[in-house]
Amino acid sequence: MTSNSAAATAGAEPSSRALFFTVFPSIMLPMFLAAVDQTIVATALPAIAGSLGDVERVSWVVVSYLVATTIAAPVYGRLSDVLGRRRMLFVALAVFLLASILCAAAPTVLLLTAARVLQGFGGGGLMTTSQALVGEAVPPRERGRYQGYLASIFVASSTFGPVAGGWLTQHWGWPSVFIVNIPLGIIAGLLALRLPQKPGTGGRLQFDVTGVVLFSAFITSLLLALERIQQFDLAALPLVAAMVIVAAIALVLLLRQERRAASPLLPLDLLKQSAIWRCDLMGAFIGAGLVGMVTFVPIWLQVVRGVGPGQVGLMLLPMTAGIAFGSLFTGRMMAKTQRTAIFPSIGLAFTVCTLVVLALAAPHLSNISIPILFAVYSMTLGTGMPVVQLTVQLVAGRANLGSAAASVQFSRSVGGAFGTAIVGAVLFAVLSATDRNTATLFAGMVERGPVVMASLDAAHQALVSAEIRDAFRSAFLTIAGFVSVALVLAWTIPVRRL
Repeated sequence: MTSNSAAATAGAEPSSRALFFTVFPSIMLPMFLAAVDQTIVATALPAIAGSLGDVERVSWVVVSYLVATTIAAPVYGRLSDVLGRRRMLFVALAVFLLASILCAAAPTVLLLTAARVLQGFGGGGLMTTSQALVGEAVPPRERGRYQGYLASIFVASSTFGPVAGGWLTQHWGWPSVFIVNIPLGIIAGLLALRLPQKPGTGGRLQFDVTGVVLFSAFITSLLLALERIQQFDLAALPLVAAMVIVAAIALVLLLRQERRAASPLLPLDLLKQSAIWRCDLMGAFIGAGLVGMVTFVPIWLQVVRGVGPGQVGLMLLPMTAGIAFGSLFTGRMMAKTQRTAIFPSIGLAFTVCTLVVLALAAPHLSNISIPILFAVYSMTLGTGMPVVQLTVQLVAGRANLGSAAASVQFSRSVGGAFGTAIVGAVLFAVLSATDRNTATLFAGMVERGPVVMASLDAAHQALVSAEIRDAFRSAFLTIAGFVSVALVLAWTIPVRRL
């Protein structure tokens, strides 16, 4: 190759810096919008209940979004592979913004829940297409860095959401948590125009409607059962059992449908590949470890450690910041060394050790050392998700990037829901075996927060705190078990280099 032709080729390929400023802002904001709406509404729920009433159904506002985003992931993944990913990003953004307007104007909880379902369909598309666009627009050797960026955005949005939701609700009312999406969404759309337009695989679209219906039945029944389990209401067990049976039947029918469908919603041949199912399963267990900790550690800090509400956020900051740092570091190291699985194979081992220390030595640790452990836990856990996303994209190839990204998002969502339910069940079972009254109090704390403790006298508070402290030892060991499974999977991923 002559020097002139080489220069021409170099000029045709954007530099890493130019690629970053073209691609990253264009996918960052859509991803942020979709992820932050999973948490920003939580702190507005009391205001929503006070304004619209129907308190017993207000939790549907959060659950409906989670269900819809999980269902939407494979739908957008399949459509983006065929019709083009940038096109589907705009479709998802339009659905998301329309639903945000409907949410802000909803006069009842039921209509708000319906609008949240629509918003979840848009949000799930934003998350899936954003991940797939990285695989489409970024060369393989650079993708690790970008996956680290996206993982940090996802975690940052989880931290930012409750804070922003509380501030907006206090100053502008609960509709503002939805209205704020409008200007941000318009900016996201303008930035997305800068993404290169690449066609999908094309051809006649044969959409698997039956697969979508069965998948929706499976996910809805499963997530609602998990949500009911987290309330620790023994009277709800028959309903939970019925939903689990429905989910099992729907799953069997779904797998049968996907084997014979001409254009399946879930490409089973793709998911059967060792690297992909191992990575998806690894992502599920990492999600279980992360969400389980984020859900129950605030209760542990306030009830067991006696930390005030204002300090809990500060003590959790190293955990949320550490995930972002670990993801960014792993992404950069993958781009530099071209190695992948080595990082979670080492990092997750440290995560397990940290959880074991927290379980066995927590009573002897000061409130200064606890955030240090949180930082180590989260930084080492952050070595996992960029590797999962990158490996799945590499194995799937360009034609299946949407389906691959959807499989990771789906596994992470379901893993987080399972993790929360299992950790909560372990806590409740241990407390029930020790003291039924304490188990009932703990169920109230999960639902309404540690304010439940304020109604007890000092002696009773001390007893309840000691019993919950002992139960949390089992909870931390359970989370360590989740991460241990992810560690074994990291050791066995067949694709270990770019």
